[in-house]
Amino acid sequence: LSLHFPQKLWKMLESGKFQSIWWSEGGRCVAINKDLFEVEVLGREGQQVFHTQKMKSFMRQLNAYGFTKVQRNFQRSASLPEFLAEEAAASAHSQILYYYNPSFNREHPWLLATCKRR
Repeated sequence: LSLHFPQKLWKMLESGKFQSIWWSEGGRCVAINKDLFEVEVLGREGQQVFHTQKMKSFMRQLNAYGFTKVQRNFQRSASLPEFLAEEAAASAHSQILYYYNPSFNREHPWLLATCKRR
């Protein structure tokens, strides 16, 4: 049985087998640790989940199914030590990509059927 991209993504998120991808924002967004995802999911030899080994192609698939990248806004502190600590955290956080699709919501699995390729 061949699953479409959104179903594969959903199954992956629900499996709990991958550390590089998870539900965020209360199940409304998909969070992806880009570097880890490239190794853990796209770099799998012989057991490919998706039909690509390139992050750019995977992101193109997300866009084709109506996912949009969500920008994270950080409030910056006025004090220099706090600001530098926040910058370091934001830098580590920049490897995390967030994607949103109104038809892809953990709390409403029946909406998955409406998640179609554009």
